[in-house]
Amino acid sequence: MERSSSLLLLAEERGVLAGHAVVWWVDTEAELANLAVAPTHRGRGLGGRLLDRVLADLAGQGIRRVFLEVREGNAPARSLYSSRGFRDVGRRRDYYRHPREDARVLELELDAP
Repeated sequence: MERSSSLLLLAEERGVLAGHAVVWWVDTEAELANLAVAPTHRGRGLGGRLLDRVLADLAGQGIRRVFLEVREGNAPARSLYSSRGFRDVGRRRDYYRHPREDARVLELELDAP
């Protein structure tokens, strides 16, 4: 049986929107469409907490694999994803436009609940 859904998480600090995550899934595969932290809130672990929450929620939904694209030059984001077990599985040439840059495609296999 095919099922699909999506999730939007918002992170607030001191009454200010500080970050968000958007993910959708079909059956047992998900895509992290966006994970962002406001520049004034970076460096305090908020991105990691958002990602951990997303991954826990997906595992609870029975999701087995998570994919995402990240700018090739975004070393902090790539480091975060690597720290959670994501592995590099491909490249999308000229995926980003402003500025033009390749995307790395990352994948994480989640344990069954």
